[in-house]
Amino acid sequence: MSAQPNPLSVAPTENQDHRTVLVGLSRDEMITAFADLGEKAFRAKQVWQWIYHHGVTDFAQMSNIGKGLREKLAAHFVIGRPGIVQDLRSSDGTAKWLMRFPDGQEAETVHIPEDDRGTLCISSQVGCTLNCRFCHTGTQMLVRNLEAAEILGQLMHARDALEDWRRPGEERLISNIVMMGMGEPLYNFENVKKALKIMTDNEGISISKRRITLSTAGVVPLMERCGAEIGVNLAVSLHAVRDDIRDEIVPLNRKYPIAQVLQACRDYPGVHNARRITFEYVMLKDINDSDADARELVRLLKDIPAKVNLIPFNAWPGAPYDCSSPERITRFSDIVFQSGISAPVRKPRGEDILAACGQLKSASLRLRKHGTPVQKTPSAEPGSLAL
Repeated sequence: MSAQPNPLSVAPTENQDHRTVLVGLSRDEMITAFADLGEKAFRAKQVWQWIYHHGVTDFAQMSNIGKGLREKLAAHFVIGRPGIVQDLRSSDGTAKWLMRFPDGQEAETVHIPEDDRGTLCISSQVGCTLNCRFCHTGTQMLVRNLEAAEILGQLMHARDALEDWRRPGEERLISNIVMMGMGEPLYNFENVKKALKIMTDNEGISISKRRITLSTAGVVPLMERCGAEIGVNLAVSLHAVRDDIRDEIVPLNRKYPIAQVLQACRDYPGVHNARRITFEYVMLKDINDSDADARELVRLLKDIPAKVNLIPFNAWPGAPYDCSSPERITRFSDIVFQSGISAPVRKPRGEDILAACGQLKSASLRLRKHGTPVQKTPSAEPGSLAL
């Protein structure tokens, strides 16, 4: 039985003028689309490289393709990017884009520059179905899954905005990808898989699988498939060491409790000491931050190649929790470190533009089949734009 929910989905495979959108097609799908026009496979491979290696958005820029063919391609296909309705920059250099897709729905994407890397945080859904109580995104109901083109479009726009296409690989401003934005990636498995396969394609964007991390709240039936079929790094949003606490703050735990999640981590394909699983742990005052909690975390992870990211809770309007004190977070970190498990404290980034972990949200609305809103989401918050 599939763990995949069935949200409203709108596939952006056709532009408004009925041209086929090339971004998001697999290599084989693109070859087939070209064959339908009577063009050979090598032409599709040329276009693939122009789109994903050079980042072009106009067929006229494809200099090794004749003018007549470029015009023919432009008549049948479009490359495209998501629309951008907000471009926010934090005082610490973090960038957040609110992207609008062909059906008017929106999602947020964040770029976090650091000294040794540049990380792009990509959304997989509009809204989220998990309702984690500490997460701002969880206060917005699930609208729909993002298609592969829309997941890829976030990366491609970010490279456009940062002028990152022409830089040599070792100087990329976007060197790492984290599927940690809006939504639960494993509840959109096929689209996420397709997008990540294109991102890692050696003849295109060519990002190493070891530089991509997928974060899940613990969708146990799909964790093994993620390792076997996608092969990227895994991060697990753990956030508690007892089922009663995790039931409250991560409701998915009622379906897949801690013991099942940790066993899926032990079984994750490719996990070893050089490729550890990251456990994310948000620090909530008087909820999950005691010395006893730290010691239990050590016990739970003792036989798993693991590292822990301690995340100071990032507040948002109406949040039901407070962040643990700096002293309490340091004490918790020290206990875990002393056991031999790495437990750095993640430095909050982009808080002034609501771009920090757990703060992403859009004003998109879930629609009924006849087109009327199911729920109205607040739009007066920073980082949101009403439709």
